[in-house]
Amino acid sequence: MGIMKNKTRATWLAFWGGPLGLHRFYLYGLTDTLAWLLPIPTALGFYGLERVQKLGQDDTLSWVLIPFLGFTIAGCALNAIIYGLMPIEKWNAKFNPNADALTPAGRTHWGTIMGIVTALLIGTAVMMSSLAFSFQRYFEYQIEAAKAISQ
Repeated sequence: MGIMKNKTRATWLAFWGGPLGLHRFYLYGLTDTLAWLLPIPTALGFYGLERVQKLGQDDTLSWVLIPFLGFTIAGCALNAIIYGLMPIEKWNAKFNPNADALTPAGRTHWGTIMGIVTALLIGTAVMMSSLAFSFQRYFEYQIEAAKAISQ
């Protein structure tokens, strides 16, 4: 019958290890292309954070790179929410196709609910912070460019 894919485990992996593709490796195996690509925007975002620490907030490249990390984390939190809210029959049909539709691996329990709530709270905060940071830097850059043109 194979290894059963647990919904709670997938929810928490998507939240905590999603930016590294761990939930995709768990659900789809080592041949999943997206799982191998997810660390790229994560690494770019961390590089942007490193540049801010070294060069300060005026570094244009850093304010382009940092949102990659934020949006990757927010997207993985959204995946955690989707996995956690998936009905047991749909979960088992998609990830445990050889098992019974009501196999316990697809059940929602308190661990799943806590994963959903955590992903919702932190994912939303990260997404809003990324948007605010991006728009603030963009508009500051536009104002500086307008000042340069007007002189």
